Amino acid sequence: MSSSDQAQSPLSKRRTNPNVLITGTPGTGKTTTAEMVAAAAGLEKVTVGDLVKHRKLHDGYNEEYDTYWLNEDKVVDEMEDMMADGGMCVDFHTCGFFPERWFDLVVVLRTDTERIFDRLEERGYKGNKIQENVECEIMQVVLDEARESYSQDILLELQSNTVDDMEANVERVAAFVEQFRQDRKTEQAI
Repeated sequence: MSSSDQAQSPLSKRRTNPNVLITGTPGTGKTTTAEMVAAAAGLEKVTVGDLVKHRKLHDGYNEEYDTYWLNEDKVVDEMEDMMADGGMCVDFHTCGFFPERWFDLVVVLRTDTERIFDRLEERGYKGNKIQENVECEIMQVVLDEARESYSQDILLELQSNTVDDMEANVERVAAFVEQFRQDRKTEQAI
C-alpha cells in the first residue's frame, strides 16, 4: 500500500508527515510495535491509555476489569490539536471513536489467541479480563471496528505473533511513512 493509493481528506493532503494508528486486542504487541515504528520512522508516539490515566480522560475506574471507563469525547478533545500537523504514531486497543480524518494509515495487529492468553497472564491480568480479550480476538472485534470506521484504502491487517512478524511490520509501516513524505515533497514541488 502506498500513500498515494489512499483516499485522502483535506487535512491529510496538507500534512507532510502521516499519522499512524496501531490498534488491536490487548496482547497483540501494539505498544512495542508503536515504539519501534515511532523510532524507525521519526514519529511521535502517543499511548492513549497513558493519556486517559494521566490527564483524567475517563469517567472513573472499573474495579471488575481493572481499567478506567474511557470518556471518548474527552480523549478526542485532548488529541485534536496534536493530530492536526501529523507525525503521530497512536497506540490504542480500540479505534472506532477516533475521527477518520486523523489517520493516514490504520494498522490492526492480529495474534494467535494462545499467545494473547500467555502475554496477558504474564502481565498479571485478571482471569475475566484475559478471557474477554481472547474472545475479542477470536471474534475479530477490533478488526471489524476498524473496517466499519475507516476506509479500506488506509487499513492494514498484520500478524503479530513473533519478533520476526513485529520487525517485518515495523519495516512495512516505516516504508509507508517514508513514501508518504516523498509523495508530499513531490506534490509541494509541483
